[in-house]
Amino acid sequence: MADKQKILIVDDATDNLQILMEILRDHYAVIPARTGERALALAASDSPPDLILLDVMMPHMDGFEVCLKLKASPKTWSIPVLFITALNDEESEIRGLTVGGVDFITKPINHVLVKARIRSHLELKRHKDHLNELVSQRTKELIQTQDITIQTLASLAEARDPETGGHIKRTQNYVRLLAEHLQFHPRFTLLQDEGMVELLYKSAPLHDVGKVGVPDHILLKPGKLTDEEFIQMKKHSVYGWNALRAALAEMGENSFLRIAAEIAYTHHEKWDGSGYPRGIAGDAIPVSGRLMALADVYDALISRRLYKPAMPHEKAMSIIIEGRGNHFDPDVVDAFLARQDEFYAIAKEYIDSDAALEMAVKRITHG
Repeated sequence: MADKQKILIVDDATDNLQILMEILRDHYAVIPARTGERALALAASDSPPDLILLDVMMPHMDGFEVCLKLKASPKTWSIPVLFITALNDEESEIRGLTVGGVDFITKPINHVLVKARIRSHLELKRHKDHLNELVSQRTKELIQTQDITIQTLASLAEARDPETGGHIKRTQNYVRLLAEHLQFHPRFTLLQDEGMVELLYKSAPLHDVGKVGVPDHILLKPGKLTDEEFIQMKKHSVYGWNALRAALAEMGENSFLRIAAEIAYTHHEKWDGSGYPRGIAGDAIPVSGRLMALADVYDALISRRLYKPAMPHEKAMSIIIEGRGNHFDPDVVDAFLARQDEFYAIAKEYIDSDAALEMAVKRITHG
């Protein structure tokens, strides 16, 4: 019986239940229910039916209402519902199909017809379930490919940058924290798009991928850059944009790399238009760039580098506040202030180890 497909029969009349059970029990595992409430509970259980035969005229809750509730629940919406009823008018049939039924069989019951309809709908459900499994598997493969691509590119940038992998972990978590806080803010409706917050989190590690194009004597210089060297360093945002845009040309504008390209290109733009590479201002800066701008600056301030000590969280906070409305989007700063304790917790969780800093020294001094 465990291998048989399950059919839930819902009818308040005992005679009708017995008739249908006699017809079907040799080929299916049959589960009876005499009320709509009982049917809903059985359908939502850990062992749901493969198909439901549902009477319409029942007390308390009729079949149409039961079907509506089944289709409204994520746990039961995919179970096919066949109405079996004494109602034989066109209006009732239309209503049954409208509320989500897949078939409408009128009484008195024709044994051959009922069996044939059940076989057809179970077969159709089997094919749909198989297709859903294939789509789910393909989606997982695409997400895995996306993640591996981002991780590979981020590792490439990290291999040449004297900063540690902790910077990547911290900044991507800062970005997600800001995005979650602003998700339902009226100025940040883009963040409500399905999967956008997670995409920002995954794309954030590519913000400095363009540094692979910066010459070693500038990128690995332990001291302060000259004005001319800084001009060359600033080009990393353009290098990153160009590289990721080239990939976008092959993959299409809807590719996951679009957000990564935005971040790489705009995370050094400033709210007042004094940033680089384009000097754009305000809402002209993509949301992704505005979030990354604050995350990147905060992390630079609180992190120890070869050329500077780490700054206390409180001092970094005061600098971020000073940048509200000139360097940073005011609402992004407000989100940072609201979640500052979590920022600090992330900074401590992914703090750079002495070993990581020593490795950075070796890369710079020994090449």
